[in-house]
Amino acid sequence: MIHLIDSHAHLDDRKFETDREEMLDRAQKAGVVQIINAGYDLPSSARSIRLAAKYPFIFAAVGIHPHDAGVVPEDYLARLREMCRQRGVVAIGEIGLDYYRDLSPRDVQQRVFREQLALARELGLPVIIHDRDAHGDILNILRRDGVGPAGGVMHCFAGSWEMARECMAMGLYISFAGPVTYPNARRPREVAARVDLSRLLVETDAPYLTPQARRGNRNEPAYVRYVAEEIAALKGVPLEELARATTANARRLFGLPGAGA
Repeated sequence: MIHLIDSHAHLDDRKFETDREEMLDRAQKAGVVQIINAGYDLPSSARSIRLAAKYPFIFAAVGIHPHDAGVVPEDYLARLREMCRQRGVVAIGEIGLDYYRDLSPRDVQQRVFREQLALARELGLPVIIHDRDAHGDILNILRRDGVGPAGGVMHCFAGSWEMARECMAMGLYISFAGPVTYPNARRPREVAARVDLSRLLVETDAPYLTPQARRGNRNEPAYVRYVAEEIAALKGVPLEELARATTANARRLFGLPGAGA
């Protein structure tokens, strides 16, 4: 059995309300041994914590997505700090910048991103970074502020090889989701082929970004295997080797239990 870790999902999403148990059973039968459930605002972060409390193979990340940066309460950092004390919380995320939708003013996105980076450094937790059409400002903030010794991951990476190389030098892992399986996704495929196995993670971002083989369907953690298979083919390595590496990497980054942690 190939063992994989889905390093980024949103299993608290309402799209899973009717069949969450069945979906999780399919994931485990497909060899998904652990899942990181990422928050994007305070309510979803609380739901992530509840999922982690209920299922021993799910772990929570808590944080404010850039879409929600403009509406956070004044005490959001204190509330996140308290959440980080809860059992099963392993990261702060997803946080970052999104200049594609621009649902929050860019200066506010940047402030909230930097504040959460500082909280992660204070607490010694890794970060899960969202970057959409904001490569330059993401890099500038990371160069100036840093991510701390706990490191982090660039979620669903869509930047250039040069950006990936700089992020890795800062202590970040590079993660790929369903888009790496799309035939016209030239840049993610080229970067995935070049990222060293020691810095690579795989994810689904479920219920979003369904891999090519399942396009038109809701995404779910069982489909992380399609991502792993595609990257293994791009790198010319056996799936078993890629699965071992990405599983060990996720356990190392997030401090998850299991061999190779």
